[in-house]
Amino acid sequence: MLPITRVRIVGPSMEPTLRNGEWWLVRRTGSVHPGHVVLLKHPRRPELAIVKRIDRAAEGGWWVIGDNPAESDDSRAFGPVPADHILGRLWFRYGRDPRREAANGRDTPNAGP
Repeated sequence: MLPITRVRIVGPSMEPTLRNGEWWLVRRTGSVHPGHVVLLKHPRRPELAIVKRIDRAAEGGWWVIGDNPAESDDSRAFGPVPADHILGRLWFRYGRDPRREAANGRDTPNAGP
């Protein structure tokens, strides 16, 4: 497994910190602490990778939250995440999807020229 992977942010659960359409490099690491933004396997849907913030250590793993609680599926819904579900820390933003633009500041598919 490579020590770095990439992820595209999809959805509003981490706004305003992370925006829909942004691309991030993820450093695979075993060391995470409260406050880190991480890529993890969803505990109920392990085929799905999600991005959340480590809130605190909890019995059975880590308590993770979205920065936009009204739009986030996080530990409030599925409980603590086992440590082996953490895939890595978001490390470096390197771009946005150029096909997504919006005059109102929210990402919506560009209708074309």
